[in-house]
Amino acid sequence: MSNELILALIKSSIVLGVLLTNTIFLIWFERKLVAGMQSRVGPDRAGPFGLLQTVADAIKLLLKEQILPFKADRAMYLLAPIISLVPSFLIFMVIPLGPKINFLFNSTQFELELVGADLNVGVLYFLALSSIAVYSVVLAGWSSGSKYPLLGGVRASAQMISYEAAMGLSLVPVILYSGSLSLVDIVQSQSGNLSSAIPFLNNIVSFIPKWNIFPQFVAFVIFFIAAVAEVNRAPFDLVEAEQELVGGFHTEYSGFRFAMFFLAEYINMFNMCAITATFFLGGWLGPTFENILPPFISAIMPIIWLGIKTFLLLFIFVWIRATLPRLRYDQLMELGWKRLIPASLVWLILSAIVLGLREFGLPWR
Repeated sequence: MSNELILALIKSSIVLGVLLTNTIFLIWFERKLVAGMQSRVGPDRAGPFGLLQTVADAIKLLLKEQILPFKADRAMYLLAPIISLVPSFLIFMVIPLGPKINFLFNSTQFELELVGADLNVGVLYFLALSSIAVYSVVLAGWSSGSKYPLLGGVRASAQMISYEAAMGLSLVPVILYSGSLSLVDIVQSQSGNLSSAIPFLNNIVSFIPKWNIFPQFVAFVIFFIAAVAEVNRAPFDLVEAEQELVGGFHTEYSGFRFAMFFLAEYINMFNMCAITATFFLGGWLGPTFENILPPFISAIMPIIWLGIKTFLLLFIFVWIRATLPRLRYDQLMELGWKRLIPASLVWLILSAIVLGLREFGLPWR
């Protein structure tokens, strides 16, 4: 077996382990945070500080009976949870976790990139895989052979398609500004400070990092709102509106199959926050304190910075859930088609004009 294949297998195993372990902590993090905001205790019985409550819930779901509805389409019913879960693992493979590192393996010098796969079309890869989740929701609703899951699947597909359009359009100005479709290059383009991007304000902005959130703040707001809707989180969780649809598209699922949908939702939420940090908050960029911290801690500081930015965005996700009421469906669709998509188109045109003037100057000159 070649060394490259061994490294690829190691990377894949690490990604799988990180996402599964992180989901256990993320569910606990949300339950504790929402409990604190609502003056409750939250999980505190299983394990220290209730950390093992998610593990207990997972074991319970694994041991529950797997029920197959009588009128279900067996093949599609079993395939839907897999289609929901697999893309969530694959998306994380293109998120850069840090800079390249050099190490010695089997007497051979290697240059390891802290990213599963550095694709030159990483943005398109991310958008393509995130759209596959629509198929899992539609298949789960239709194949269950029940009316309420079908209604949940139909409204979910309309919601996700609507906000995917705004999400994709909001990324075009970032691509133009960074000059690349590779997520690694997008992170590298945010190194330095804003004085290199705005020379005439050198003394004012020299202390501000050159993150895309500053020149592309409108795109950041549109992308973040669309990301919340894309992962079906409150206040956009109408696909699981229990007052109207019993439980949404996965009403007829139980046991481990339901757990796969639940797991995919939290992994996608983590992925969206990591992607947002990569596009707009400089990704893993940050001070490493080489002369202050021990060498090993300094070496993993880029990963720590990405984790801090990601969990800051996750905190906002949870905060929104605990604060805002669920939208009506007409309000949800109006926000997507009449607000976010026109705003993203206008911002795209303005960004293209400004970048064109910065690159080529005024036409009459």
